[in-house]
Amino acid sequence: MANHKSSEKRIRQIKTKKESNKYYAKTMRNALKTIRTNTNKEEATALLPKMNSMLDKLAKKNIIHKNKASNLKSSLVKHVDGLK
Repeated sequence: MANHKSSEKRIRQIKTKKESNKYYAKTMRNALKTIRTNTNKEEATALLPKMNSMLDKLAKKNIIHKNKASNLKSSLVKHVDGLK
């Protein structure tokens, strides 16, 4: 239980940030799933720059780690290149 006004405020801020971060992380996972389940190379290639941009922004905001963003981008490029 918080005893100070500043700690009460911090708890409120953390709750708000947590909800926002969960939304962005879920949006990222849905976009990843869209690209990975896509079998059409043209569509996947068109979605790839948007996905890379999203991953970079999430890494910049510390929602995901920068190395995780890099690994995801790399694996997506390999996946899209392997499509027929």
